[in-house]
Order: sequence, then structure tokens, then C-alpha cells
Amino acid sequence: MQNRLTLDKIIIALDTGLRTLLAKPHSVRVHPDANIAEAKLSTADKKYASALMRVNHTGEVCAQPLYCGQALTAQHPETTAALKQAALEETEHLAWCETRIQQLGGHTSLLNPMFYAGSLTLGVIAGVLGDRWNLGFLAETEQQVGEHLASHLNKLPEADKKTRAIIEQMQIDEAQHAQQAVQLGGAELPAPVRFFMRQSSKLMTTSTHYL
Repeated sequence: MQNRLTLDKIIIALDTGLRTLLAKPHSVRVHPDANIAEAKLSTADKKYASALMRVNHTGEVCAQPLYCGQALTAQHPETTAALKQAALEETEHLAWCETRIQQLGGHTSLLNPMFYAGSLTLGVIAGVLGDRWNLGFLAETEQQVGEHLASHLNKLPEADKKTRAIIEQMQIDEAQHAQQAVQLGGAELPAPVRFFMRQSSKLMTTSTHYL
């Protein structure tokens, strides 16, 4: 059963974009760091932790159009449902990251609109290729995000327990998204595609660390 691209779905996609870039995100779940006291961090540690969370925030900004684009062109309801659930949890991640950045005195990336547009394009293309590749793209994306989050846990200032709690919960969620995509029949992507994804991710993480 094919999930046709209709006008109402396009309107929903545009609305998602505006809300992601302009509105304050909200989390249904309690923020993972809610019950953790703020540590006394140096100015340098706050700046560094904020930069790491800015990168993570942009990653979550990218997740919204990516999964939205994939859901728009997915062929089966089960795939669409999985993508929508992943997008919902990524919205929560967006809220956690944005709040933590503000607490640390930092700012979100100026490059978010550009990366949003690029991710939407990739999502639509992945969906058009068929559900096996669509789900495979989701699984590979989440696996790479998980590796990226693990590297952040190693880089964080030891005393920053609040940021650590957020990243650890994000890591758990991303792993579940990847596992579900594989269980639904996601195919392993060719090595050149995985390489391209890693290079694109590297461009995003390097640039948004500073901007």
C-alpha cells in the first residue's frame, strides 16, 4: 500500500518546519536532568558544554525534516508510524537540548535553517527509494548519532551531570529507533552511502560547534 504525497501532507511538512525553526519545543517526558542539581562549572566548561549541546540541538533540528520527509514518501503505514514516533521523541530531544543550552548561557546554531532544508531533501529521497532503504537510512542515521553522542559523553566536563543525563537518555532513544527500523525490514546501506552520511555529519558537527 503506497503512502501518496498529497497537499495536506505537504502543508503538514511546512508547518513542522516553521515550528521546528521558530517555536519553542516541548517535551511530554520530564527532562532527564530535572532532578539533578546544577554543578559549579567554570566559564570555559560552560562554553564547551554549550557548544556540544548546540551540535546536538542542530542534529535534532535535522531529524525533524529528515523523518518528516521520509514519512511523506513512505510506502506502508507501519513505516510511516515508526517514523512519526521517532520524530516525536526527537522533538523531545530538541526541547532538552535547547533548555540546557540556555541554562549554560549559550545559543543555538545560526546554520539551522540551512541544515533543515538539506535534511528534508534527503528524507524525501530516502522515502522515494522504497521502505527497505527508507528504514535502512533511519537505522544508519540513528547508529551514527549514537556514536556521536558517545563521543560527547567522553568529552563532557566530569562535573556536568545535567548535560550528561540528557545525552545518555538521547543515546538510549536513538538506539531504540535504530533497532525498530531494522526489525521492520530496514536494509543495510551501501558503504558509499554510509561514507557520504558520515562526511555530511562531520560538516554539520564541525560548523555548528562554533556557529
